[in-house]
Amino acid sequence: SPATAAQVAAAGREADGMLAVSAAMRDDMIALGLPGDRIAVHHTGVDLDRFRPIDRDVAKATLGIAGPLVLSVGALIPRKGHHLVLSAVAALPGVTLAIAGEGPERARLEAAAAAFGVSERVRLLGSVPHADLPGLIGAADVMALASTSEGLANAWVEALACGTPIVISEAGGAHEVVTSAAAGRIVPCNPAAIAAAIHDIIARPPTQAEVRGAAERFTWQARDCKARCA
Repeated sequence: SPATAAQVAAAGREADGMLAVSAAMRDDMIALGLPGDRIAVHHTGVDLDRFRPIDRDVAKATLGIAGPLVLSVGALIPRKGHHLVLSAVAALPGVTLAIAGEGPERARLEAAAAAFGVSERVRLLGSVPHADLPGLIGAADVMALASTSEGLANAWVEALACGTPIVISEAGGAHEVVTSAAAGRIVPCNPAAIAAAIHDIIARPPTQAEVRGAAERFTWQARDCKARCA
């Protein structure tokens, strides 16, 4: 709201320094009237020891899934765009969608899956403990997130670290994360574009090592080194 924006701007002008998790967020902060010379970009970091590639086929078998798997992670709220990803997957025969998260959109998503006739291919997993995410992400062929707004989502870099390419909307720091075809695709927030990108990756998958390489800039060690050397 305008009142909140004014409060944020006032607080920022009094701060000695501020951090933004992406250059895109820094731009948004400046647009609010915050002094750009006091805003440093500090990208989200990821633990490469915990989030790493695993045997995808074995991981899928553990989950009882056969065939391609698309994963979405995030609260079940409209801003996350899970309904768009669900609609996209409905157009991809044989592809399973798993959504990790809980929220008020659950009933809407269940109804949409039933309306599309794909309830057997959509799994609403509820809240998943963070400790269980590496195995779940590692099982997925693609992570798809159609958020209307983000800073620089942890899920993006965690997926890349696991060797799972991402299909994401042009939100926040998307262009700072998807810098190669191996990392994934940035697409408009519509089911047809999301489905086309998912299909393309499943048909011509990059190696897990290629995808993981895109996450190496986002390790905690890399972030600390950049801060010390700045």
